[in-house]
This record gives sequence, C-alpha cells and structure tokens, in this order.
Amino acid sequence: MSGIQMTSTNSKVQSTAMPFKKTRAWLFALLVFAISSYGMWIMFDILNSNGMTPLEYALLALFSITFAWIVTAFCSGCMGFILQLFRIDPLTLKRQQAISIDHQALSQTKTAVVMPIYNEDTERVIAGFEVSLRSLMKTGQLAHFDFYLLSDTQDKDIANNELKAWHALTARLGAQAKHIFYRRREDNKHRKVGNLTDFCERWGSQYQHMIVLDADSIMTGQCMLELTASMINNPTAGLIQTIPIPVRQDTFFGRFLQFASVLYSPMLATGSAFWQTNQANYWGHNAIIRVEAFISCCGLPVLKGNAPFGGEILSHDFVEASLLHRSGWDVLLLSDVQGSYEEVPSNILDYAIRDRRWVQGNIQHLGLLPKSGLKLMSKMHFLFGATAYISSLIWLSMLALSTLDAVTRAVNSDVYFNHAYQLFPTWQIAKTELIDSLLFITIALLLLPKLLGLIVTLIHRNKQFGGSFKLLVGAIIETVFAIVVAPLMMVFHSYFVVCVFLGKKVSWDAQPREGRMVPWREAIGYTLFSTLVAVAWGSVAYYYTPVFFWWLSPILVGLILAAPIVRYSSSIGLGVKLRSMGIFLCPSEVDNDDTLTALRIHQQEISLPTDNDADFSTPVLPQELPVEMPIQRFTATPGSKRKRARAAKQRIKAKLLAKVN
Repeated sequence: MSGIQMTSTNSKVQSTAMPFKKTRAWLFALLVFAISSYGMWIMFDILNSNGMTPLEYALLALFSITFAWIVTAFCSGCMGFILQLFRIDPLTLKRQQAISIDHQALSQTKTAVVMPIYNEDTERVIAGFEVSLRSLMKTGQLAHFDFYLLSDTQDKDIANNELKAWHALTARLGAQAKHIFYRRREDNKHRKVGNLTDFCERWGSQYQHMIVLDADSIMTGQCMLELTASMINNPTAGLIQTIPIPVRQDTFFGRFLQFASVLYSPMLATGSAFWQTNQANYWGHNAIIRVEAFISCCGLPVLKGNAPFGGEILSHDFVEASLLHRSGWDVLLLSDVQGSYEEVPSNILDYAIRDRRWVQGNIQHLGLLPKSGLKLMSKMHFLFGATAYISSLIWLSMLALSTLDAVTRAVNSDVYFNHAYQLFPTWQIAKTELIDSLLFITIALLLLPKLLGLIVTLIHRNKQFGGSFKLLVGAIIETVFAIVVAPLMMVFHSYFVVCVFLGKKVSWDAQPREGRMVPWREAIGYTLFSTLVAVAWGSVAYYYTPVFFWWLSPILVGLILAAPIVRYSSSIGLGVKLRSMGIFLCPSEVDNDDTLTALRIHQQEISLPTDNDADFSTPVLPQELPVEMPIQRFTATPGSKRKRARAAKQRIKAKLLAKVN
C-alpha cells in the first residue's frame, strides 16, 4: 500500500514509495552474515590451532556476538555513506527533495504538540516550550496546532513554580494563549506512558496527529510543518521519527557528544532507514504520531512476572512502534529533517546514570522476543537495543577470559608432554598472521564508519563545522577521546546489566541537563573500584605475559585514569576554550539557528513571578471528548493474527479511498 500515489481535489496525497522493500532487509542481513561468518571463522582457526578448550569455546561464543554487533553497525554506516554521498533518499531511492507543504491540506488537520514533564527545571521547560511555539507562530500556521504541557510533577514546590510560570507565559502570549494548555496529574500512575494515555483518552480524539517532545526538546516551526506534511502525504504512516540533534553544550564531554552526534548520526540513521524501510523504530520523543493509530494500537499492558522482564513496560517507545507495525501501520525514520533538537547530560557520570535507566528498559524487551503477533523487524529492534548494552558485559567477559587464557598458556608454555607415555612433544602453534588480520579487521570495522562520516561531511557540510581544517582536528580529538573513554563506559554498562539481571530497580527521575564540573570526591567514588581492579589486572598480565599486557594497555589506561577523565572532561572552561578555537563547532552554532538563539535569550530574560498574593488558579482545559485506549496483548493464535492483519489492511485501504473521495 505504501507505493500508491493518489491526488484528490482537496489535497495532494503522495505516499512514500519504497521499491525493493523486502529485498533491502535480506540484502542487509546477508551482508552482515557473510562478514560476521568470515570473522568468526578466523577466530575459530586461531583458537583451534592447539586444540579447543572449554574456555576457548566460551571465548569464541562471546566474540561471535560482539563481532556480529560491530558488523551490523558497520554495514548500516556504509549504506548510509553511499546514500548521503549521492544525496539519495533512503526510502524512495530517488534524489533527495525538500518536503513540500500543502497549506490547504494542512488547514484540514489539527495537530497537538505535547510535552510530558516530571519534576523538571521549570524555567528551562517553559523557555523551550515557548520558543518552539513562537517559531511555529512565525510560519503563520499556529491556528492548526495546539500545545500541551503535560505535567506529572510530584514535587509541590516545582508544581507551584510550574503554575506561576504558566500564568506568566499566557500573559506574554496574549491572544495566542488560546492555543496552549497546562494539565498536571496528581497521581502519575504508569509514569510517561500514563501521562500520554491520559492525554489521548481525554483530548486525543480531537486531533489527527500529535508531536511528542521531551522536557529538553526544542523543535523549529518549519520542522513541525514538515513532519505534519509528511504525515498527511503518507496516510499509512502511524509514526514518523526525526533525528534529535544534541545542542547547547558547554562542557568538554557535552560538546564531544554533540559534535559526534551531528557528525555521524545522519549517516548512520540514513543507513538504518534504508534497510528498515517502513518498519523503523520510535525513540520516545521528537516524533509525530497519528493519534487514531496510537489510541487503537498502543495501550500498554503490565507484563506478568517480576523484574527484569515483568512489571510495567519501562522503555515504552520500542514497544509502541512494534504494536503499530503489528497492526499494519508504517513507522518511518526521516534522516534529513532539520530543526529537531535535544539536550544531553554534560558529564560522564550523568550520562551513565541516564544509560542506567535505558539498560533496564531495553533488557526488559528481551522478554517480548518469544511473544507471538510481533513482526520480525520489531523483534530485531528489541534485540539490537538490548545488545547495545549487553555487548559491554560480553566485551568485558571476553577480555577477562582472554587474559585467563593468555596467562594459562604462558604458565604452560614449557610443557610439551601433556599425557603419560606421549611419544612426541606437543608444539604450541601461534597463528600470528591470522591474529594480526583479525585485529586489523576489527579496528577497521570500528573506525571506518567514523572515517566515512567525516568524508561525506567534508564533501557536503564542511562549512557548517567551521571549515575543513577545524572539522578534521575536531574529528581526531573526538576519535581519541572516544577510545579513551570506551573502557570506562564498558565497565559502567556491564555493572548496570548485572544489576538488572539481579533484579535491582532504578528510579526514573528527572535528569540533570545543565553543565557542571564533577567534584573529585564524586569522580573517585564512582571509579575507584574499577581503577584498583585495572591495576591488579595489568600487574598479573605484565608478570605472566608482557606481550598480552601491551595489547591490553589501551583498556587499562582508560580505567586507571578514570577519575581524572571524569573530572576534566566535565570542564566548562575546556569546552568553551575549544569552541573559541573553532573545535567541536556544530551547524546549529555556525548557522546561528534562530530558535536556539531565542532560547538562550529567553532563559536570561524570563523569571518566575514573585507575587505570592497573585491568583495562580488552575488553568482552564479544553472540553474533553473521552475515548478509551484498549490494552494490547502479546499473545495471539495464528487465526487471530491473520484476522488482525486483514482488518489492518482493510482499514488502510479505506483511509486511502477516503482521501481520494
């Protein structure tokens, strides 16, 4: 159905045609399988040269998982590089074109822009909410949108600040305040899922679409119009995801993340969109959703059993995308839409704490893999999301087993007669050439996507990064720091994964977003154990097998110097200094995006009202048109699956015919 193109008298409906849709996924899978198999065979040949021990079989299994994971990212990056180099749209496989906005069609729709918040910095939330709204006002299309601030705040002081700030906002907007609404839930049941469910069941039926923003999201008016136009042009689309680009960072670590994201993410996302086609994923924010599809398909159940696989669904976005897929709706990733921004944690510790929540949510998805009714691509998203974190534990386990294997071989290196009455000695065989080849291949798979991202940026976007020379210097610093910080992130993620499987829960609180210098006490407290283990690990390796120690040294250095790395990478002064030198510059800074500039100015100007005698009454909400979001199930018989698929196709066909008529 996604290839149908129709034109009506009222609006232009042009579904995104995706040629060779199934072929692409199989092509990608075969390419990943071929390269992965080659690497696994080399590893097997290396380990089998002196006979395989149980330890080496375990090492081979761990290597196979991590190598396949690396190959998957590499292949996706290569596809994205080719498409971006020649400016080819990953969905249509035609030349990239600007999204045309049919204002007549837009006038026949109503879109809600919703921002769920929970105990956030009130001034930052209001400022981001307001500048996004004002950016849309400049387009002249605000009449077709309403903005909702959906508060789940439980802290009474923050809730009072929100109410004061809201009344100040409505006063600033004047007549345009009729397009904004504030609702606070006293009981934040089911957290963000419950927050959006409450909105959909009370007011969702009044809107065709909703654009979901996070508390730290900023979105330009042009981006909102392009998302809405894309949804109108694709009547089979249930959700369209953008790439949220990190902005407004001052610390070295924050600017490192910001630079790496804007440099590599568009290419990697383009590659992903190519093989995922209409079964892309949802990242929980900076996306537009067809409200009808969301209400009918995305009511989330509470899973049976205990953690880590039971209870409330934590990372709801992946699951909601899978439910849309199951019901016949397309989920698209638009990798070239500009003006979709977010903010990221400013230091390694806050970044790791955010990941701690995501680890728990992504591992929970593994429990959904055997569930019937979900499409294969959805299960692949679940598997990839969990592997992104579990691979750290696998890497750490593989390094530990490699060390044990190397020490064991070193201790037994002079033993040539392993059995009684052995006539000939057992000579140890070291396939040095194969070892070097596998090491070179692995390094190439890890670093080539970075090089490809740099090449395509140098060709098409170098001026947006301050010029070619500054871009190259920034890319070199980014690569070196990524290598240095990788061991520490590996340890953090490994610890988080173990905690999840042990059933330890984590609180999903508001995350810090402003830059801060991490105190020495905090830096040492979070890294001391890993540093002591690294010292002991390195000492044993050096004593028994110096050659293996030098191979292991990049990992050990990152762990031994963990506290200084955490401390100094959080430096605001260093980040600002590099920016003044033109290093780690990003397009949003070079181009001086009006919306981000307005946010910076607005945060300096606005303040919370201090008049305690003023009437900060509860804001008036629009009239409710209640609907119910049915709770979905993850079990189904083959007959009911076919019936649901048939019903989904009939519904989509009816929608297309309605557009024509």
